[in-house]
Amino acid sequence: MPAASGGPLAALSNDLAAAVETVGRSVVAIHARRRIPASGIVWQPGLVVAAHHTIQRDEEIGVTLHDGSTVPATLAGRDPSTDLAVLRLPPEISATAAPPASFATEAPRVGQLALVLGRPGPAITAGLGIVSAVGGEWRTWQGGTIDHFVRLDVAVHDGFSGGPLVDAGGKVVGVNTSGLARAAALTVPAATVARVAGQLAASGHIARGWLGIATQPVRLPATLRRGLGLESEAGLVVVNVEPESPADRGGVLIGDIVVAVADRAVSDPADVLAALGGERIGQPIVLRVARGGKDERVTVTVGERPRGRR
Repeated sequence: MPAASGGPLAALSNDLAAAVETVGRSVVAIHARRRIPASGIVWQPGLVVAAHHTIQRDEEIGVTLHDGSTVPATLAGRDPSTDLAVLRLPPEISATAAPPASFATEAPRVGQLALVLGRPGPAITAGLGIVSAVGGEWRTWQGGTIDHFVRLDVAVHDGFSGGPLVDAGGKVVGVNTSGLARAAALTVPAATVARVAGQLAASGHIARGWLGIATQPVRLPATLRRGLGLESEAGLVVVNVEPESPADRGGVLIGDIVVAVADRAVSDPADVLAALGGERIGQPIVLRVARGGKDERVTVTVGERPRGRR
C-alpha cells in the first residue's frame, strides 16, 4: 500500500469543503436589481444581511434559499455608510430552510486563509485566498464606522457582495463588499455587522448625531495658534449653518473656526462626524472655536441627523 502523501493538505481541503457546505446553507441569492442576483447571509432567524449597494429597489425583493426555493422578502432597513442592509423573510420560513450562520467573535488575522462565498445563482460558489491586511477602526467616505479594516487578496466577483468571509472552522468573519472602496475587496467585520444590523432590524435606520453645519479645513496662522495655545496647524471654518439646526440654536456662526469638539482637536470634517455617534443625540457637546481671534466655547445640543442626509 503506497505511503500517504499530502495528508495535511487533504485534511485542509476537506475542512474547507465542509465549511462551504455548512455555511452555504445560510447563503442566499437576492433578487433586487436588474443584473445577476447578489448574495446575502441569514444572520438571525428570519433576517438576512446584505450589501446595501446591491439592493437597488425597496419592494418586490426575492430571496433564493439553499434548497432552490425563492421567497419574497421585505427591506427592514439599510445603512449606506457601512454598505449594509437587512431583509426580513416571511415568518413561515423555518430555521431549517434558512438556518442562521455562526459568526466569529474575534477579528481575522493577516495571513489567515479566507473563503469568500456567494450565491449569484441557484448554486453556492466559493473562492479561496488570504486576509492581506487588518487594521483598526476606520470611517467610510459616507461617515460610517467600521470596527476593523479587513482587506482580502481574493476578488469579490460580481454577485459575491453581501456574501460571507468564512474561516477554516466554518465561522463567518464578516460580510464581503466591493461597495466601500474602489478596486479593493473589503470585509465588514462581524462586530460591525452585529451592531449595525441590530439597529436596522429594530428601527430601520442608524441614528447619527447632527449639528447642522458645513465646514472646510483651513490653515491656522501662527499668531492665532500662539494666542490660543493651539498645537494643531489646522481647524475647520464654518461655511454654512442650517437655520433652526442644533448649531444655529446653540449660537454657532458662519466664519467660526472650530478647533476642537468635546476636547478633541479637529482638522477634517470627518473628525466632527466621528464625535457624533448615536449615543450623543440629545446630549450637549462643547465646540471650541476661534471667533474674531478670541477663544470661545459654544455648547450645542446634538440632534438626530435627518433621514437622507450624509
